[in-house]
Amino acid sequence: MNTEASVKDYLVLHFIVLIWGFTAILGLLISIPSLEIVFYRTMIATLILAIIFIYHRTSIRVTQSDLIKIMGTGFIISLHWILFFWAARVSTASVCLAGMATTSLWTAFLEPLINRKKVKPFEIFLGLMVIVGLYVIFRFELDYWIGLIMAIVSAFLSALFTVINGRLTKRHGPYILTFYEMFGAFAFSALLLPIYGYFFAVHGLQLIPTAMDWLWLFLLGGICTVYAFSVSVELMRRVTAFAVNLTINLEPVYGIILAVLIFGEKEQMSGGFYLGTLIILISVLIYPVYNFYLRRKAKGNNLLRA
Repeated sequence: MNTEASVKDYLVLHFIVLIWGFTAILGLLISIPSLEIVFYRTMIATLILAIIFIYHRTSIRVTQSDLIKIMGTGFIISLHWILFFWAARVSTASVCLAGMATTSLWTAFLEPLINRKKVKPFEIFLGLMVIVGLYVIFRFELDYWIGLIMAIVSAFLSALFTVINGRLTKRHGPYILTFYEMFGAFAFSALLLPIYGYFFAVHGLQLIPTAMDWLWLFLLGGICTVYAFSVSVELMRRVTAFAVNLTINLEPVYGIILAVLIFGEKEQMSGGFYLGTLIILISVLIYPVYNFYLRRKAKGNNLLRA
């Protein structure tokens, strides 16, 4: 199996990130609250994958220890999505997506810690660039600070499960991994429903989606989850977790453009917001350029030794 990331891999990764940039918009188009969205999203994704496995008669057997790890990762994914959609509700899709850009900074610390590798100063530098961009956004969008903080916590959880998935993909196929993670996320959201309904839901749980909600939920569960999530897991076999999460920083850029096109003035932000987003975008573009330079330098050194 080829373990080197190709240009095609990075193009597919950007397409997946574009799809994820659309998820915050879907979260606003759906009328039910964030927990209920995650409940239905993960249920639909689990059912779609189960049907695929039954049709192809695919064995989905894993060891008990691996099942616990994968299901536990699903719990993290569920909480990440709940906070993600909630952040968009209490602020805007643009602010939520901008907060998610801190994922690369969290990954720069988490990946070496979990994989027992040295922290790379350059990755920390790029992560700090993201923080600078976020600081600029924060200065001009103080009205949305609650949503921004929720999005930052969601970004930490995103970095955590991406790094964990980077290890799990070495032992399991992407669709099997996605199936059990989606089932774990579904189980976690189902367990949270009565707690959320009793303590937080002022008007009670809203478990009856409208007809249009079902359309958006199937797009969310099918395209944005089963397809995008499974392909991203498969890409993690060749692309590092940091590179994946740094590219995911383009999610706010793609998402903000889509949000402005769909929602118009409601999603138009201040000049400072777009300046901060531009800083984040620059950090994303620097990473592959720097990696290309390092590979060229390494090849040159090898030729000299030969």
